[in-house]
Amino acid sequence: MKSRNFLFLVVLVLLAGSLIGQTAQPASAPAAQNPPAKTSPSPDDKTQAPAAPTAAGQDPQAGNPAKSESDESVATIIHVVNEVRVVFTVTDRHGHYIKDLKRTDFRVVDDQKPAELRSFNSETDLPLQVGLLVDASNSVRDRFKFEQEAAIEFLNAIIRPRYDKAFVVGFDATPEVTQDFTDSTENLSAGVRMLRAGGGTAMYDALYFACRDKLLKSEQTGPVRRAIILLSDGEDNLSHVTREEAIEMAERADVIVYTISTNISGMKGKGDKVLERIAEATGGRAFFPFQMRDVSDAFLSIQEELRSQYAVAYKPADFVADGRYRTIEILAQDKGLKVRTRKGYYAPKQ
Repeated sequence: MKSRNFLFLVVLVLLAGSLIGQTAQPASAPAAQNPPAKTSPSPDDKTQAPAAPTAAGQDPQAGNPAKSESDESVATIIHVVNEVRVVFTVTDRHGHYIKDLKRTDFRVVDDQKPAELRSFNSETDLPLQVGLLVDASNSVRDRFKFEQEAAIEFLNAIIRPRYDKAFVVGFDATPEVTQDFTDSTENLSAGVRMLRAGGGTAMYDALYFACRDKLLKSEQTGPVRRAIILLSDGEDNLSHVTREEAIEMAERADVIVYTISTNISGMKGKGDKVLERIAEATGGRAFFPFQMRDVSDAFLSIQEELRSQYAVAYKPADFVADGRYRTIEILAQDKGLKVRTRKGYYAPKQ
């Protein structure tokens, strides 16, 4: 009887052990080979959509609570502010430069609509990047030597070592760089003296080249003032680009063009009107020194103007990056003042 009871207890113990083994897996048991699929991504799931852009160096997951749908939409918006920067000069009725005006003295109209002014500065001391373009064709041979000396005098006065830079290009049928960008007035003077008169005239090609291949590609670590001084009679008979294409390239390179006519007939000719058009379109001035001594005066006026300018940045009312040409007007509140600036610009194209 005792043996039967003992066997009964052994059977009960074995049954209990079997039941325990089915309901509790030992700690040393291997993990399941096929875990169930997730019904929704967890916050730590690496396969979820990328996070919205964050500031540089910031961990997008660090310490951020779960964001609502509205928060996510705000975080992913990238707002691009389109600003236009313009340089301009102000003179009174007598042509004297006005240098002490404030931002409230002006209003800006972009494409015939008022624009929002963002910044205003009196720019009297910006570094200069200047291109001297000298017509070396046969048509200017009569006073070529005198113009060379006037140009040298101008460069010596305006280029400051380690601050401003200039280059010299002579042109007849083709443009020729006789001195590349430098702050050495000695090298610039040598470059001017290397010019030799002779040949036809491709003035538009020379202006296009100077804007595209020299000024537009020049290194720029901060704000600079870009200008070209163009000495020519304005007659062009060999260019591959048109006058308007040359002007457009100057506008794209943000270059002010000052023209000095070499016409000594005493009357404005067809070429002088071309020089006037180029200067006015880019915010510069056209000079007509019919006497030789007036050439030096023209260079002095350009020198003064480059140190007597204002710069504004503004936001157009309805800017669209469509590559279209947009007009610019800067209007002084005082009707007795004259503002001179470029006529417009080409919007970037997406």
